Amino acid sequence: MKFIGKLLVYLLVALLIVVLAFYILLQTRWGASQVSSWVTANTDYELSFDLMDHRFSSPSHIILENVTFGRDGKPATLVAKKVDIGLSSRQVTDPLHMDTITLFDGTLNLSPQTAPLPFQADRLQLNNMAFNSPNTEWDLSAQKVTGGVNPWEPEAGNVLGKNAQIQMSAGSLTLNGVPATNVLIQGQLNGKEVVLSTIGADMARGSLTGSALRNADGSWVIDTLRLNDIRLQSDKSLMDFFAPLNTIPSLQIGRLEVTDARLQGPDWAVTDLDLSLRNLTLSRGDWQSQEGRLSMNASEFIYGSLHLFDPILNAEFSPQGVALRQFTSRWEGGMVRTSGNWLRDGKVLVLDDVAIAGLEYTLPENWKSLWMAPLPEWLNGMTLKKFGLSRNLVIDIDPTFPWQITSLDGYGANLQLVKDHQWGVWGGSATLNGAAATFNRVDVRRPSLALNANAATVNISELSAFTEKGILEATATVSQLPQRQTTVSLNGRGVPLNILQQWGWPELPIAGDGNLQLTASGSIQDKVPLKSTVNGNLRAENMDKQHVNQTLLNGEEIKNTTSQ
Repeated sequence: MKFIGKLLVYLLVALLIVVLAFYILLQTRWGASQVSSWVTANTDYELSFDLMDHRFSSPSHIILENVTFGRDGKPATLVAKKVDIGLSSRQVTDPLHMDTITLFDGTLNLSPQTAPLPFQADRLQLNNMAFNSPNTEWDLSAQKVTGGVNPWEPEAGNVLGKNAQIQMSAGSLTLNGVPATNVLIQGQLNGKEVVLSTIGADMARGSLTGSALRNADGSWVIDTLRLNDIRLQSDKSLMDFFAPLNTIPSLQIGRLEVTDARLQGPDWAVTDLDLSLRNLTLSRGDWQSQEGRLSMNASEFIYGSLHLFDPILNAEFSPQGVALRQFTSRWEGGMVRTSGNWLRDGKVLVLDDVAIAGLEYTLPENWKSLWMAPLPEWLNGMTLKKFGLSRNLVIDIDPTFPWQITSLDGYGANLQLVKDHQWGVWGGSATLNGAAATFNRVDVRRPSLALNANAATVNISELSAFTEKGILEATATVSQLPQRQTTVSLNGRGVPLNILQQWGWPELPIAGDGNLQLTASGSIQDKVPLKSTVNGNLRAENMDKQHVNQTLLNGEEIKNTTSQ
């Protein structure tokens, strides 16, 4: 029995010596090389590390130095100067589930190709790491990352697991092409739902803070989002800049605050923007809201040829539409002010009061084609319940028929300018007058126009102007039907008989001053008068009582001859 006891003691001592020798060898470069070779040869992964360190002062921790780990034939998933693996009693039943894994000074590349990884941890801790997650819904690249994931249970398609608490900071980060620095993120993963309880970052020379929720269907709920002192330049047009909003199922905004922002693109810009938005949901080109509000002002806004100074906008959103409480802006040297409502039912914009004063506006070269082009789907109709014009200058530089009106004043009521997505004068009344005007290089004084429109016709009850030596007066009716049947009656008293020549009528075979009487009727197929066709009769009388009776085709062809 003594012999057996001594033998067992010797065996235990020998075993301890072997274990101690193996323990010591593992902490050498040779031992590290052997372990790395065994893992690489017997698993689907490649592993290499220089040294393994274990200290009895921290018996549950194993430290690997200069570690490289990844799938066979794939780029390395992990490169780190040091990996601290914390063990627990759980290794007895689940050897690959660690208590903690801490990565120091390296790069972690997590993508759908690298997951699932063969091990898990109650906590994954990063310390001064670079973190990359390419080819995923969140294309992420971050540097100087410190933080943790608790627990860490990676699986296919979910490199951070399905249920985890996240708390990380990064010196710099790029998410889906958007760069940021000094980033702080705190949140939670609940299946496919992502809760970001705290978001903070410096971006575009400004700062961002907020909290948000990403639902399982990909929609977003922004509880709060604040952007301060943003300075952003983009190479995208304004429509393309906001295009990503149409790629998500919905975006629900609880509270959005923008302060002193400057944004610029190829054909748009806004400076010193202050914006406050409440309770608005955007969903694939449409929106919904219950008691939503928008307040916005800027020092300057540019969109194509539109250039506004000091615009101010206040609006309220409801299921019925948008209540425009205030819109004011300096535009083209003048001031524009209005208020009204956009009604979802019918997609009609009704402006209660429009005031335009001191404008110096040159019409765009393509204004006629813009007038004819269909309007967006959201604008089916527009009515001005009341409008007023004061001291405006309007210029058209079309070389075929240039014109301008100075000191243009006017007023009107219930003027319907849009119907079925098309510009026009579809209803209401308006009175316009100016101090002076020039039409195709012919100067006139005190031009005046009064009209009344309904569903059937546009009735011009007054159209008059003083010429150099007399006065021209006219009335007209234009049908609202597509053929645009038109009737014009024109009288000129003591005017030069060739005054109409500059406006498209042929040269008369008589000269001097006299009286004109013109009646014309015909069909205008095109809504732009300068391109229309008018058939009519012209009668002129000069000082010598000569008479001219002519039939015209758009002022270009004389049908009849002169008679005495």
